Amino acid sequence: MTASEPRTSRPSVAQRVRVRWNIFLFLFAFALIAYLQHTSIAVAGVPIMAQQGLSEGQLAWILDAFVIGYTLMQFPGGLLGQRFGARRVMTVIGVIAVIAMLVVPLAPALLSGAALFAALFGAQLLLGLAQGPIFPITTGVFEAWFRPGRWPLVQGISSLGYQVGAALAPPVISQLMSAFDWQRALIWTTLPALAVVAAWAWYARNTPAEHPRVSTQELAEIGPTAPAAAVQSISWARVWTLLKNRDVLVLALSYLCMNYVFYLLSTFVFLYLVQERHFTLLESGWLASVPPLAAAAGCGIGGYGAAVLGQALGVRRGLRMIPLLSLPAAGVLQYLAVDAVNAYFAVAALALCYACVELNEGPYWAAIMHVGGADAMAASGILNTGGNLGGVIGIPIVGYLAEHHAWNVAFLLGTVLAVASGAAWLLVDPTRRERTQPLLQAAY
Repeated sequence: MTASEPRTSRPSVAQRVRVRWNIFLFLFAFALIAYLQHTSIAVAGVPIMAQQGLSEGQLAWILDAFVIGYTLMQFPGGLLGQRFGARRVMTVIGVIAVIAMLVVPLAPALLSGAALFAALFGAQLLLGLAQGPIFPITTGVFEAWFRPGRWPLVQGISSLGYQVGAALAPPVISQLMSAFDWQRALIWTTLPALAVVAAWAWYARNTPAEHPRVSTQELAEIGPTAPAAAVQSISWARVWTLLKNRDVLVLALSYLCMNYVFYLLSTFVFLYLVQERHFTLLESGWLASVPPLAAAAGCGIGGYGAAVLGQALGVRRGLRMIPLLSLPAAGVLQYLAVDAVNAYFAVAALALCYACVELNEGPYWAAIMHVGGADAMAASGILNTGGNLGGVIGIPIVGYLAEHHAWNVAFLLGTVLAVASGAAWLLVDPTRRERTQPLLQAAY
C-alpha cells in the first residue's frame, strides 16, 4: 500500500491495532539489543585482558573505538535516515552490527598481540558505526508516528530499552562465561539481534500512511503533525541552519557534559566494582546490573514526568524542570559514592546517580525534536554527536585514571560536568522555532 491509496481501503475500527505501538516496540528492541551488544564487551573485558594479555589502557581504547564510530555516525546517520527511510537503514545497520559482534569472539582464534588489538579495535569501531544511526532515526520515526505530547514519553521509554539491555549484559554474560567461555557468551548475543532485524524488515514502514494495517482512525489519532514523507533529502542550507542553531548547539554541549557521567557509569561500573571495591566476577556481574536497572526506571519516569510537566507548564518550562533538578543531584551522588566506606552504599549511590542522569533522556530528545522540526533526524544526530563526544573524550581519561587507581578523580570530574550540564538548560528554549508554527504547538 502506498500513501496515495484512499483511506476507505484501510482496516475498520474493529480490525485495527495500534500499529504505532508495534513500531515503538521494534525500536525499543533495537535499543535494548544495541546496548546488550555494547555492554557485553565491557563485561567480557576482564577475561579478555587475562587471556589475551591486554592492559586496562588497551581495553579502554577498544571500548573507545565503539564510541568513536558511534559518534562519527550520529549526524550522517540522521541524514541517511531522512534520505533512505528508517525501514531500509535500520535493516542494513542491524546486519552490520551482527557481523561486527562476531569478529570479537572469533578474532583470537587467528590473531594475537598487536594484530588482535587492531582487530578488536576495528570490530568495535564498526559496531559503533553501525549503531550510530539508531537513535537519530528513532527520533524521526517517533515524530512521524506520535503526536508531540507523546514525544517525551516515547523517548524516555525507548531509552529505558537500552538500559534494560545494559542491565541484562553483566549477569547474562557473566553466567554464560561461567558456563562456557567469553567467546561463546558473545556469540549468543547475535541471535536475538538477527530475529529483530528480520522482523523489522518485514513489518516496518516509514510513515503511518504507508502501513497497510494502520486504520483511518489511527491516522486521525496520530494527527496532521506527522511528516508527509519521512524519506527526503536535506539541502546544505538546512544543514548549515541546524549547525548554527543556538538551541541545537547548547543542547549538544549540555548532553556532552552529561554523557561523560553516562559513559563513566555504563562502561566502567563493572571494572570499578572488581578493581576498587574488590567484588568477585559473579558478584560484580549482578551488582553491576543495579545501576542500569535504576537508570531504566529513571528513563521511564523522566519521560512520563516531562510529558506531564510539558502539558501543565508548557514545553519550555516543562522540559527544563527535570534537568535543572536531577543533574546537580547526580553530581552530589557521585561524590557520595566515591567517598563511601561501605561498598554496598557506594553501589546504591551510583545506582541513584545513574537514575538521576537518565531521567533526562526524554527531555533532551523531545527538546531536539521540537527544535529540529522536519529535520529532527539530522538535529538529533547533532545532539547525539555532542553527547557521545563525552564518551570519546571521557573513556580514555577514565581508562587512564583506572589504570592508576585514581577512581576518585574520575568521579569528581563527573560531579563538575553533571552540574554544568544542568546549568546549560537555562539557555535552552525548545519552542523558539515553534512560535512561528502554531499548528504544531496546538497539536500538543
